[in-house]
Amino acid sequence: MDVTEAQIIAALLEFFDRKDATDEDFDRLALRIFAYQFENNQPYRRFAAARGRTPLSIRNWRDIPAVPIDAFKDLTLSCRPTEEIAHVFMTSGTTRGGQRGRSYHPTLAVYDRSMILNFRQRFMQGLDRIRMGILFPDEQAMPNSSLAHYLALARRECGTPDSEGFIDGAGLATARLLAALAHAEARGEPYALLGASYSFVHLLDALQRQGRRFALPPGSRILDTGGFKGQSRELAADEFYDALSAALGVPRDRCINMYGMTELSTQFYDWGNETCPPVKSGPHWIRTRVVNPLTGQDLPAGETGVLVHHDLAHFNSVSAILTEDAGIVVPGGFRLLGRVDGADSKGCSVAVEEFLKAARG
Repeated sequence: MDVTEAQIIAALLEFFDRKDATDEDFDRLALRIFAYQFENNQPYRRFAAARGRTPLSIRNWRDIPAVPIDAFKDLTLSCRPTEEIAHVFMTSGTTRGGQRGRSYHPTLAVYDRSMILNFRQRFMQGLDRIRMGILFPDEQAMPNSSLAHYLALARRECGTPDSEGFIDGAGLATARLLAALAHAEARGEPYALLGASYSFVHLLDALQRQGRRFALPPGSRILDTGGFKGQSRELAADEFYDALSAALGVPRDRCINMYGMTELSTQFYDWGNETCPPVKSGPHWIRTRVVNPLTGQDLPAGETGVLVHHDLAHFNSVSAILTEDAGIVVPGGFRLLGRVDGADSKGCSVAVEEFLKAARG
């Protein structure tokens, strides 16, 4: 019997709340979602069938074929007809001449539930609410940005009423931000800054120009995400987190990096950046492999390869994504080592070509 979208959504929301989910439980739901995507996402169906992977032939989540992330820029990957889709998240378009990948969400109930459960555990760490400063444009300015939505959700669900955004049409609202930091420091109230990594570089530069630094109260924390993307000068990880800690008085173990992407509905976090690169991990509804991009086969433990993420929450598109990020699986998660290069980079390009050829029929 065919599974419906409503049944998939209900199963996911129930699975998110489970504290005792096993590997077998993950496998069962992953195979069920693959069958749904195979039935309803025609480009993905053609690709999977060309590889001999069908709902009848695979036995566990590792057998589910991964789609190269660049393919989201070339094909429409959606189980629901796109004219019925209420929410579309788009990539920034900083590569491929501005061509943007798209993820289609018939509902944000799954994305939002995935985000907030994970965010409360990994960033809030027991706090109910904290005053937040957001260093990224809001949803009105960037309605198709998954990060803008993510940060708006964090502020609404976990921020205090006096939380603020500090990016406007003119860029970083430096004076207003420094006033908020000074207020938190004077009142002894923990404060959280969240935003794109490059926005923090602009803040660091502004503080340096003014010869200022802060000692934010204990319990304060920082979340950065997204890299620099040509929006600021590049900083090595140790230099970046040393500078944040020195300028704001937040220890490096409270400087948390969120690793996410438009083509997923679940985010990864570390437990701070006291040492770099830290171990990143996600909740029980996402799994990660390290593979050879040409073969798609898992590499032996300890070898560097390309990360594949299998995100059950990304139910309307494809759940298995071949990234262009290098990494290594370690106990407790994986270490993110940056963008692929050399043979792996060529392998990712070949994987895209093979996917497009098969998916277009």
